[in-house]
Formats: sequence, C-alpha cells, structure tokens
Amino acid sequence: MRRVFALLLVCMATTLNAAPDYPPLSRVVSPIGGEPAPLLENIKQPPLGLPAMDIPERNPVTAEKISLGRKLFFDRRLSFNGTLSCGMCHVPEQGFTQRELRTPVGLEGRFVKRNAPALYNVGYRRALFHDGRESSLENQVWQPLLLHNEMANPSIGFVLDTIAGAEDYRGLFEAAFEQGLTVETVGMALASYQRGLVSADSPFDRWYFGKEEDAMPAQARRGWQVFQDAGCIRCHTIADDHAHFTNDQFYDTGVGYARSMGIDSTPEPVRLAPGVSVVPKVSFETAAANDLGRYEATGSSEDRWLYRVPTLRNVALTAPYMHDGSFPDLQSVVAWYNRGGEPHPGLDPSIRPLNLSGKQVSDLLAFLESLTASNVAMLEADGRSAGIGDP
Repeated sequence: MRRVFALLLVCMATTLNAAPDYPPLSRVVSPIGGEPAPLLENIKQPPLGLPAMDIPERNPVTAEKISLGRKLFFDRRLSFNGTLSCGMCHVPEQGFTQRELRTPVGLEGRFVKRNAPALYNVGYRRALFHDGRESSLENQVWQPLLLHNEMANPSIGFVLDTIAGAEDYRGLFEAAFEQGLTVETVGMALASYQRGLVSADSPFDRWYFGKEEDAMPAQARRGWQVFQDAGCIRCHTIADDHAHFTNDQFYDTGVGYARSMGIDSTPEPVRLAPGVSVVPKVSFETAAANDLGRYEATGSSEDRWLYRVPTLRNVALTAPYMHDGSFPDLQSVVAWYNRGGEPHPGLDPSIRPLNLSGKQVSDLLAFLESLTASNVAMLEADGRSAGIGDP
C-alpha cells in the first residue's frame, strides 16, 4: 500500500514539474537491454579530445569495482522504500540526466529543486553538484542516498544493511575490496562506475584535434567561430590537446537571480501524462524559488546565485538546461545569453547582449550539436546491462 501511495505522489509531482516542451520519451520506450562496455579501457585510454584522468591513489579503478558500481547505480533497493535508483534520475537514454522533468522527483513524490546533472565525463570534474559542495565522487554518492527528498535512507547503516541482506551481493564487495562492504567501499564502487562514463571523439574532436577536415560540417565550423567571438570559450574552455568545455568555476548568469525574484515567470502547461498537457483555466500562485546557489555551500554572501559551469560535451543530449532545468532546449539557452541575461548587481561582467543574428544563432547551435560523442550508444547499452534490483 505504501508503494502505491508513493507512485500516486510521484505522478502528481511529475505533472507539476514537467518540462513543458519536452517530447514524451517514456511513451516510446520498449523493453531494453544491453551489454557491458569496456569502461576500464575507456578510462585508461580516453577517446580523442580528452586527457588522462586523475584517479585517487586510494581508489585505483578495477573491472570488479566498475561492475559492482554499475550494479549499485541501477539498484532500486538502495532507496528507503525500494522504488528509486541513481539511474532513475540519471537515465542512460536521456543523456544520464532526466529529460522529461526540469528537476527530478524523489521518494514519495518529494521535489528536488535542481536539475539532475548529466554524468558524462564526471570523473574529470573538480567540483560536484551545481553549487560545488562536494569535491570527491567517493563522498558525493552519499548525499542522494541520504537526502530526505531523494532516496531518503535514514542512515548510512541502513544502506549497508540493505546491501548486506541482498543475496545477489554476496561476495561481490569482498572480490572488489580487501576490506569488503563498508561505507567507504560503497562510495568507491559507485565512483569507479561513474568514472567509466568517459565520452568524447565527437565531430569537433575529429576536426579540431584529429585534423580531419571533413569531420565537422561547414555550418558547425562557422558556429565554432561564433562561440569564440561571443566569449563562450571564456568559461567553456579548451586546451591545446584536449577540451573539457568547462573551467569548473562558478558564475552568476542571472538565471538564479531571476527565478528567486520571480522575474520572467510565464504560465506553463500542466502535464497530466506523458504527451498529454493542458493549460489551466484558473490562475494560482506558486512560491518563488528558494535557491541561492553556491552560497548554500559556502555561506559567503558574494556566492549568491553562482553556479558551476557545466561541460558542453554531449550538450545536445542533456536537456533541460541550467541549474533548475528552466530552459527546455538549446535555443532557449542561446536566446538568454544573446539578450544579456537578467541585469542585476551581481551579474557576471561577461554576460552582456551579444546581438547575434539569426544565422549566427543557427551556426552556434550546429557547433553545439557537433560536440556529441561517438560512444554515447555504447554507454547507454552498458547501463542497461545492469539489473534494477529485482533479481
């Protein structure tokens, strides 16, 4: 009965939280499966466009750790009532984020206030979460496991007991770690799997780093020039021999300020079911967003409404955008920056009206689409090789 009630709450929350312009992907999902990919080799020999990854000395990556981490990532039993897994907010077929919702819905329909970050190349990130409150994948994994509005486990011990009591985990931690199942090794296993989600060798990589003249279409090459001229490259950086398309720093782009102040809020359709939306005939007030960005991680007033710069790799696959998922497509993002964001005292000085023409916008979008990696399907299939907690 508790699970039925939880499902009803999730449906209600999804209706209120849906990204309004998104295609109803869940209507076309068919039974899926997959095969494990060589993620260890993917880490040791990154695809074109990415450098060697720094691996913590205390957690060298092994095939056993990756396999165990994959199993944990997609196991719904790791939530308090056995209904949610990490892979339900970071969906392989949806760019390892959640494309049908602006922000995920946690246990029993509880709202999560920020967009689920895409996990491609997360092993390279120096700051984790939109506000950078964690710097280690090993530590980061425990926040969603314990937060009341995410997987809502009451304690670390509860999670460990859940795993220890599952017959299909018997011997797996002992095979991967000398110390067996501990709070540390759960984090190490999940971190090892996520480090395997290395994704590059895009048309841009083959053109820019591989010197293949025909690898990227002419429109995307023009968009690359727009990207540089408009100053996008200041935050979405590249190096001589690789590109992360992020400097991992924090900036106020005006989005957080606008949402907190209730600026630029427009009536939106309410999704009743995948692909079925209505426009309410009555008006009702909703609370302004209470999200102060990096301030919530540092307590410093100068960090209000600062958010981490996301990578642009596979950006065409990882909508919706911004920390709150408020922009449903790349056109919306480019339009925001083109008009100069939302002016206010804390706005980063680099955010200014760009005055891009329609042709320049189209070229820029073509460039962003050229950042889609060649191994996306492989990583999706790898994720679907794992069970979901119903052995």
